[in-house]
Amino acid sequence: MFAIIDVETTGGSFVNERLTEISIYLHDGEKVVDEFSTLVNPEQPIPYMITRLTGISNEMVAGAPHFYEVARKIVEMTEGATLVGHNVAFDYTFIRHEFRRLGYNYRRPTICTVKLSRKLLPGMTSYSLGKLCRQLGIEIQNRHRAAGDALATTRLFELLLKTEPSAIENLSGYKIPEMIMEVPEETGVYYLHDENGRIIYIGKSKNMFERLLQHFRNNETVKAVEMQSRTASVSYEHTGSELVALLLESDEIKKHKPVYNRAQRRSFFSFCLFDYYDDEGYHRLTIGYQLDGKLPITCFTSMAHAKNYLYSLVDRFMLCQKLCGLYDSPDACFQFGIKQCRGACIGQESPDEYNRRVDAAIRLSGFRHQDFYIIEKGRNQDEAAVVKIEAGRYCGFGYLYKNDIADIEQLANCIKPYKDNRDTRQIIKNYLKKHPRTKIIHSNTSIRKDL
Repeated sequence: MFAIIDVETTGGSFVNERLTEISIYLHDGEKVVDEFSTLVNPEQPIPYMITRLTGISNEMVAGAPHFYEVARKIVEMTEGATLVGHNVAFDYTFIRHEFRRLGYNYRRPTICTVKLSRKLLPGMTSYSLGKLCRQLGIEIQNRHRAAGDALATTRLFELLLKTEPSAIENLSGYKIPEMIMEVPEETGVYYLHDENGRIIYIGKSKNMFERLLQHFRNNETVKAVEMQSRTASVSYEHTGSELVALLLESDEIKKHKPVYNRAQRRSFFSFCLFDYYDDEGYHRLTIGYQLDGKLPITCFTSMAHAKNYLYSLVDRFMLCQKLCGLYDSPDACFQFGIKQCRGACIGQESPDEYNRRVDAAIRLSGFRHQDFYIIEKGRNQDEAAVVKIEAGRYCGFGYLYKNDIADIEQLANCIKPYKDNRDTRQIIKNYLKKHPRTKIIHSNTSIRKDL
């Protein structure tokens, strides 16, 4: 059974906007068997531009039912059906958030006729509902009204059914697995367990439920099908913060080594880049094994990776291969002979001049600041997530009340320790680069700036 839907709203953001109209055509795969359409009182003003587009005015919805008055009808009518819509994610998200305001978790499988049309009707000049229907000779009455658009989508869907019934039958036969029904549409880390409780896969997502839904709908690879068949239960950790989810996922994969996370199971970062000053005052870089008590600049999974990285620093900053432990000779290094080293290896370049470039290379390898806290979204509106960096190393994360953010001692006390490694540092660096307005609190002051 298919429930072909369309909604009109007060705007494009489901967070702040509301439904003004909803229409549903119930289809059994051959014909329409039931229909429902109503205006909805949005309990907030309809912007002028929306009224111009849809024709729905504040006066029209003033006496219309509120969403809670039609919610039961929508639930009963769509029970056991697959929701179908043109860009169905928009309609479905608005409907779900209306139900969420009522404290009800409304979930249905969906089919998007935009995606389906691209697959089954390639070569169209446009896949917007209006233009696609014109190309296919489907008439739309009352464009930008829920009933008119939903009926046009119904005619389009019937055409797609005739084009390739098997493609739609496979989608419509899908049911949401019971084991993921309680997983929230929130940011976090999720775990797939086999029948013995062992973790076989770990993932992270800004919408854990939708990501799990994708896992269970994916039948395109042998690995995906095998993973589905082996999954007996699902668990999750709600993090609120995307950065915390990334860090937790990385740590958990290295700890549990799930069989289906083969590419992410590296856990031994034994080879590290260290720095020290020699007797002549030169700031030197060297590769060594990770030792407790000695702080590395960054770490690697193999000696080859470590050397390749150090060679890249030597080339970029015109460092001396000999002073970086990459050239063993009592005389000048090879690079000096081809004028790619300025002679620090034989004392021709002063320590001050050479050390400035080494310092720049080290800054590139780590963070611009050594001691700071990253403040992120928490698991609820009263909470903040906190990630700690100390002496250039990732220390861990934790949560505290937003009102306590200004207290450095509280920030330090909330942190749960986690292991520092090259992956965690790279995750943090990439995240801060992608989100330059992330709130940063330094150990001695609080400012909002990028790193």
